[in-house]
Amino acid sequence: MATSKTSNTYNRQNWEDAEFPILCQTCLGDNPYIRMTKEKYGKECKICARPFTVFRWCPGARMRFKKTEVCQTCSRLKNVCQTCLLDLEYGLPIQVRDTALQIKDDIPRSDVNKEYYVQNLNSEMSKADPTAPIGSVGKAQAASDLLLKLARTTPYYKRNRPHICSFWVKGECRRGEECPYRHEKPTDPDDPLADQNIKDRYYGVNDPVAEKLLRRASAMPKLDPPEDKSITTLFVGNLNENIDEKQLRDHFYQFGEIRSVTMVPRQQCAFVQYTTRAAAEQAAERTFGKLILSGRRINIKWGRSQAKQATTTSKEDETPKLQPVPGLPAPSASSKDMSENFFGLNNQDSPLLPPPPPFIPPPPPPCPVMFPPMPRPPSGLRPPGPPPPPFFYPPQMRFPPMMAPPLFAPGTGPLLSADSQIHYPSQDPARMGTVNKS
Repeated sequence: MATSKTSNTYNRQNWEDAEFPILCQTCLGDNPYIRMTKEKYGKECKICARPFTVFRWCPGARMRFKKTEVCQTCSRLKNVCQTCLLDLEYGLPIQVRDTALQIKDDIPRSDVNKEYYVQNLNSEMSKADPTAPIGSVGKAQAASDLLLKLARTTPYYKRNRPHICSFWVKGECRRGEECPYRHEKPTDPDDPLADQNIKDRYYGVNDPVAEKLLRRASAMPKLDPPEDKSITTLFVGNLNENIDEKQLRDHFYQFGEIRSVTMVPRQQCAFVQYTTRAAAEQAAERTFGKLILSGRRINIKWGRSQAKQATTTSKEDETPKLQPVPGLPAPSASSKDMSENFFGLNNQDSPLLPPPPPFIPPPPPPCPVMFPPMPRPPSGLRPPGPPPPPFFYPPQMRFPPMMAPPLFAPGTGPLLSADSQIHYPSQDPARMGTVNKS
């Protein structure tokens, strides 16, 4: 709750009045032209309960408005973001960072001791660098392997999405697409990630997100060295155009003498070859899952043996040899390609199988064109006359034109009479009474 300037001015010299918040890239958003509102002494810090300057902004389109939750003194004490309370350097919860760096939290939690501790801390902060962490975090050692494995290198803007609409969950939301909240199914209430609070996150105790990350770190795979001792090459993947050969050589030279660095820009990878196996093993152990160059996590793997690759390739290209069939002549020594000669025969060398004679196409036969046989008339009608003699086209006409069969045979009249058109008794006009039979 906001505190008035005219009331409760006790110990007011320790209130915070800042010009810009301490935020991580995720909470700040991807918009470089962000607009913020500033409220001096707008709320009290959720850790030390002192009034501080509150900043409020929208990190992007279709995102929820965010504001600072703790004061800058508490933020610098733990080197965390004022909004999400995650580490500013690694993007991890405080419990994970303190476990990896073996930091013991000694911040008092009672109201009087906390106020006295913060007052002494403010005098120390006025003399120190405002961009550097203070307290036990600033005195910690270098980053451990666990932090380098779990560190988040890119912003996670999905964390800025709006909250779930409670009216939509009940089936009562009438806004539709205009609703500023998310219309999604809520998480399971029994899920441990659904029970989070800001004080446990800040003090690094009972944080379900941190426990999940620590379990994931214990199950991470390891890079085992190959059995072939002649392999001294490391595969370096997930590179970008900003990483060149000089940068890789300068980084990997600290582990031992390098024989060669081969860049493959099309595949965005490189091969680093050491002179000794011990240097390659040390480089693989120190860089696997921990190397970050130009803001990208680099993939490290062992190279493959060239001798083993050549053996595998030759085995794949080798054609299986087939046993000769008994009773057939042995294959000739001069024949080299036996992939299509399964029986080991050679037509040129074997006297039993002479080469076949050349193929000579036979002459085309004459093309007689005869009239098709006439259809047989129905029973009870006059039989047709003798068939017409065959007719042959002259040889110069190779493709004769199609001709319709004649309706009359030579020397005869019509093959069918008028009565032949009657196929059924019901079609007889005399039977239907239209024609006088007499």
